[in-house]
Amino acid sequence: MSIPHVIAARHKGFNRAEIVDQNFLEFVQLWEGDVRTAPRDGEPVLPGSALDARGFRELLESQLISRHLDLMARVLRVQNKVFYTIGSSGHEGNAMVARIARHTDPAFLHYRSGAFMAERFRKLPDMDPIMDSALSFAASKDDPASGGRHKVWGSKPLWVLPQTSTIASHLPKALGTAIAIEQAARIGHTLPIPQDSIAICSFGDASSNHATAQTAFNTAAWTAYQKLPAPVLFVCEDNGIGISVKTPSGWVASNFQQRANLDYFYADGLDLAGGYGAVERAVAHCRNTRRPTFLHLNTARMMGHAGTDFEIEWRSVEELVALEATDPLLRSATIALASGLYDKQTLLGLYESTRRRCFEAAEEADRRPRLSSLADVMAPLAPYTPDAVRTEAERCDYADARIRAFGGAEKLPESQPPRHLAIQINQALHDLMAKYPETLLFGEDVAQKGGVYTVTKGLHKAFRNARVFNTLLDETMILGLAQGYANMGMLPIPEIQYLAYFHNACDQIRGEAASLQFFSNDQYRNPMLVRIASLGYQRGFGGHFHNDNSITALRDIPGLVVGCPSRGDDAAAMLRTLAALAKIDGRVCAFLEPIALYMTKDLYEPGDGAWQFGYPAPGEALTLGEGRVYGDDADDLVVFTFGNGVPMSLRAARRIEAAHGWKVRVIDLRWLVPLNDAFIAAQAKSAKRILVVDEGRKSAGVGEGVITAIVEAGLGATPLRRVVGADTFTPLAGAAFLVLPGDDDIVAAAGELA
Repeated sequence: MSIPHVIAARHKGFNRAEIVDQNFLEFVQLWEGDVRTAPRDGEPVLPGSALDARGFRELLESQLISRHLDLMARVLRVQNKVFYTIGSSGHEGNAMVARIARHTDPAFLHYRSGAFMAERFRKLPDMDPIMDSALSFAASKDDPASGGRHKVWGSKPLWVLPQTSTIASHLPKALGTAIAIEQAARIGHTLPIPQDSIAICSFGDASSNHATAQTAFNTAAWTAYQKLPAPVLFVCEDNGIGISVKTPSGWVASNFQQRANLDYFYADGLDLAGGYGAVERAVAHCRNTRRPTFLHLNTARMMGHAGTDFEIEWRSVEELVALEATDPLLRSATIALASGLYDKQTLLGLYESTRRRCFEAAEEADRRPRLSSLADVMAPLAPYTPDAVRTEAERCDYADARIRAFGGAEKLPESQPPRHLAIQINQALHDLMAKYPETLLFGEDVAQKGGVYTVTKGLHKAFRNARVFNTLLDETMILGLAQGYANMGMLPIPEIQYLAYFHNACDQIRGEAASLQFFSNDQYRNPMLVRIASLGYQRGFGGHFHNDNSITALRDIPGLVVGCPSRGDDAAAMLRTLAALAKIDGRVCAFLEPIALYMTKDLYEPGDGAWQFGYPAPGEALTLGEGRVYGDDADDLVVFTFGNGVPMSLRAARRIEAAHGWKVRVIDLRWLVPLNDAFIAAQAKSAKRILVVDEGRKSAGVGEGVITAIVEAGLGATPLRRVVGADTFTPLAGAAFLVLPGDDDIVAAAGELA
């Protein structure tokens, strides 16, 4: 009986999951065809196939596991026992990729990867794909992938890094991981996986059009063009549709088949016997040539995008019938029966026993505990072990490496006279790279030029191309590279040239880097220290894109650490702490460098040199959340500020003291995320008046957090004013200073409090 004939018996009133399920049963029962002598293990499952009999049997089992997990989810979701219904049905051919690749090939998978996971579970003994998946579907606290925080395909022992649902956002870090595998040998770093590993990244045909995907493809080709190895296998699982938007027929092949420096392979993911050889060739090509490889895997999408997608409302019955005729499990059933490996009874028995295993596992998972407290939910989000971090930040057992990095003992920075911010950041970066041989510093213009503001000058000369290098002009890929290096145990220090440019690539931190510990239950970490030239007050050059005072996007990222120094010695000590936070606790850290203070040497008068400071000796570091206090015993007015606001407030304090006879205390917060509420409250407690000086925007700065900490500490009755930037983009030239707070604004606000 033909496949369409069986499917035509169904009608539009049926649940499509039930139809797909019944189709398989009836197809097997009604199958009539020639049966071959069953092949032995090691022999082709069908003549001419690259897939042997044993391989087919195991792939079929993986396909059935994936299918019945989908069917189980549709049934138990309405009983509130399962909380995820985006299924893998129709994509079961991705099990071939899992079989041919190794379990030590890092995999970044999209959500239709049930069969891939079931097959990869075979790579290690005593692992149960059904129970592990059921725990994830049930959001159980025992879920080994995420601890019940999200339904993700992930496994620490199988090197499957959990992904969020953001379309295509995992492609840059997958490519970054591939590049990192090759980078390791160049810097003498020991990888946690074999040196000939490849990175695997799967996504849909619709996602291939996303800007984030395109930046990964472009960077892969850019890398290969320069003959630099980048062993990434992009697996485009082409089912012809994205939720309800159809991909034009032939578009994926047209778009990628002739793309230079991205090697294209096509495989039929609906046919295990026919498609296996092509998948095998693609994986081998990627591993052997170390070139970016694009595997175009033909798939279908059964049962809609998710359980809430009732396709019959927007697709015709005829279209659905034709689609369901392409079900890869029906083709696998044909191979199973025609090859003689299974008879009808045995195949149906395997189908039903797999169903029972999935439902039994789901019922057991439903009995397991779920996350029941806020502390449980947040436990892996932002780990912090202060004693260990302090010990690491203050560790200074690399004296010889320091001397080499600085070019001699007499050139060590602590032996030099006081210097300004840019110089001391540069010296601290030399220090960190000497301390951590696995550190890489990269971004636009950071190498030979030394950065736009020469902050990285000399680093390329000291540490050479393997550790200090320029990237293409693409912030998304810079942060994707950082995640890849971190995945492979390195300590990346990427530079984003301006704060405004970070917004181009914010999701690489918000959706990917900062969420990995949370969604993997702290099994995977991607520590990094992101340097960002930031904030306003730059003279002679600027406008919005170079004088951006908006840091709210950073403050809204759970788990991120954000530090912002105002002076050089604080910057050096803060960098040591940020590196230690990354190294010890796996934290994603951002270091905001106030551009306008880079070269500032004076504070009160030209030539006073009061904003230059001695370099902190090795062994000195800050504590996360530790602010700096100017005027401990002054309580007539307490000013809370950060960054450019610190020298402004100190200058204004002199004028305020002269005008009102007050003693003024200035607080440099230094740490903007997380804000240290206890420190803020302690400093506000004795204050007679409070000013909050925030160079951010009125509706979205740092000041709201400071004021909230004060009010929630019960100190809301203290007279308070806020000096803050206007809600506008920053204009060019002198007009910029009309929208940013200045010394006079601080003095005027104090007058209002008087």
